[in-house]
Amino acid sequence: MQQTGSSPLEEKRPFACRGVRGATTVSRNDSEEILTATRELLHTIMRVNEMEVEDIASIYFTTTVDLNATYPAVAARQLGMFDTALMCGHEMQVPGSLPLCIRVLIHWNTTRTQKEVGHVYLREAKSLRPDRKSLPPIQPEQVSPVVAAVKMLATML
Repeated sequence: MQQTGSSPLEEKRPFACRGVRGATTVSRNDSEEILTATRELLHTIMRVNEMEVEDIASIYFTTTVDLNATYPAVAARQLGMFDTALMCGHEMQVPGSLPLCIRVLIHWNTTRTQKEVGHVYLREAKSLRPDRKSLPPIQPEQVSPVVAAVKMLATML
């Protein structure tokens, strides 16, 4: 029997809503520059992850407070996301943070695992996550006490 390229487990993997992160920067507070950079970011995220618009549940855009010439969500509408829930907001003002930055959190319905999701950082925003793989993994024995504490607190509420 010839294999089809996927295991029975992969064929049965249920859809899950995954968070896909991305960020980019612009050189100035200009509507067209914000929209161009946002379209580039969304297009790249969608290509990297092979996303279909109808699988995107919602997108949350944030900008640093120095960007207010337009809503970055307009770029998503320009890309045909007419039925996708979109929202914009500002990032916290943290001293020393990257200026002129547009961030995005896409809620995506997919069969991919968390590890298979591709996050995209463009332009100066590459400095936000220079090497995701260098973050140490959290071992199950480190998580179990936290989960137990949350469950205990939940029963008290």
